[in-house]
Amino acid sequence: MAVYEAHRPATGTSGIFNLFVATFAAWNDARVTRNALSKLSDRELDDIGLCRGDIDAIAMRG
Repeated sequence: MAVYEAHRPATGTSGIFNLFVATFAAWNDARVTRNALSKLSDRELDDIGLCRGDIDAIAMRG
């Protein structure tokens, strides 16, 4: 999964920009997780203890 990490604080940026970046990164992580789990078969999901109805909850848990 993609993760946004800042190794040094950005100078001259506002908290709003940092909030936007963090929100976008969380949304993208959930999207990538949802897409990956959706590609699995029902059998593969069952092997890892999930069903199709669990995908949205797992993706948003991040």
